[in-house]
Amino acid sequence: MTEKKKKKKKRASNGFLILFRLLSLLVLFAIIFIIASIGLVVYFNHPVNSSSDVYLSENDAIRQDEDGSFLFDVRRGETSQSVGLRLERTGLITNRNIWNLLCRFDKEHIKTGTYRIVMPASMLSIRSLLVSGREVLQSVTIPEGVTIKKAARILEEAGICPSEEFILASKDKDIIRDYILPGAQSMEGYLFPDTYFFPKSYPASLVVRKMADNFFHRLESISPDFHKLSMRELNDKVILASIIEREYRIADEAPLMAGVFLNRLRINMGLQSCATVEYIITEILGRPHPKVLLFEDLEIRNPFNTYLYRGLPPAPISAPGVVALRAVMYPEKTDFLYFRLVDVSSGRHYFSRTLDEHIRAGALYTKPSWP
Repeated sequence: MTEKKKKKKKRASNGFLILFRLLSLLVLFAIIFIIASIGLVVYFNHPVNSSSDVYLSENDAIRQDEDGSFLFDVRRGETSQSVGLRLERTGLITNRNIWNLLCRFDKEHIKTGTYRIVMPASMLSIRSLLVSGREVLQSVTIPEGVTIKKAARILEEAGICPSEEFILASKDKDIIRDYILPGAQSMEGYLFPDTYFFPKSYPASLVVRKMADNFFHRLESISPDFHKLSMRELNDKVILASIIEREYRIADEAPLMAGVFLNRLRINMGLQSCATVEYIITEILGRPHPKVLLFEDLEIRNPFNTYLYRGLPPAPISAPGVVALRAVMYPEKTDFLYFRLVDVSSGRHYFSRTLDEHIRAGALYTKPSWP
């Protein structure tokens, strides 16, 4: 064999050896990658904790439900990294760095809300839950015409928030300022009566804000131009709507009642609303709701008594709904100055122009209270 052929054969042998080594490395890397991938999958899917390893923390927004599961809040605007930090701190996951790596692979965003986590749970199952948006919600209905105190009781019975916390939140000066209600002592009248879906054990301040947001959203749908009103003008309308809410029983009479009350205000005549006296009796004096008002009730000295004091009362007396709000925004023009319930079963009122005609109409009734 010539020297030239020997060198050619040697180069071929070296090339084959290099190729073999490269293939071996590729195979080794592939095996390592597969093993690592399997390890990560097993790690992500392995239940990382039992219930006893979880640390309840109000600051980290985690609490335990009656069934032993955990309620975890994802806050508005929170990043995946922040969620991972809290998950690690509470013991729901063991390593936030692995969580962050998982979030980098999966680009779907975690959604704001309250979620029920049943332990033991894997990191993948927790992330899958948090990106699903399947938060825990409790249905609660706030009827029209209720006061903040009564709404607070409903919310507490539904497990949404403690009654006292809701009442305190409704008086929070920061919340009142945020909704530009100068001089208001509470959010009475501005928490819209509706069916809501809240997580259990939800912060009372967020409940108040949700109901207030709903109020202004509904008001805009009723009267898109309400923004042109000054806050004093708007508050006066809300006060009047809160009275009408407690007076009307048939929806088509509400605008007529608004017209009657506006006529009285125009001539500086007392509103003489039974609803305001009922408010004093039940909300201020804490007495049972009366079926019929007595003349002695009409003499109770209190700024909310529209039989003794002219003009509007100091604040709303209930949560007005769509019918009452629409009535004050679009009152019916009338020359009536009086109305009185004459048919308890149907809820029909008798409207009159003179006091004599009004007196002949019958006794003074009040609208049934909730519940």
